[in-house]
Amino acid sequence: MGLMNARKLKNNREKNRMNNKVYRKKKLGITLKFDSIGGSAQAKGIVIKKIQKEAKQPNSAMRKCCRVQLIKNGREVTAFIPGNLAQKFVDEHDEVIIERIGGQQGKTKGDLSGVRFQVIKVNDQPLRRLWKGIIEKGRR
Repeated sequence: MGLMNARKLKNNREKNRMNNKVYRKKKLGITLKFDSIGGSAQAKGIVIKKIQKEAKQPNSAMRKCCRVQLIKNGREVTAFIPGNLAQKFVDEHDEVIIERIGGQQGKTKGDLSGVRFQVIKVNDQPLRRLWKGIIEKGRR
């Protein structure tokens, strides 16, 4: 280390950059490759079936979820249905818009294992306004 050593330091830094986990994931596009909705904020899909998932310990609730087949790539994901008794507004073969649920680093949130998305719209009607009784469900 000393004077006239900048070129060597720069080359060593470039050579060892791929050892950095975050840089390697970003450079190789690994996060986009395995992301179900392909890096976008929201995605549209069709509800295949409604399911209930058991919460992790110490909770014992049955969380209301649904299996959604995405239109853009045909993948199936599990999406949480937020709101008290909001699952009655989501039926099979409805068109829904899902978004990320907001877990750390794209992972699951809270006591729901394997659920990374939540339903925000059903047949182009906001789910929150549906279960508050402000609007009625649209016909398809």
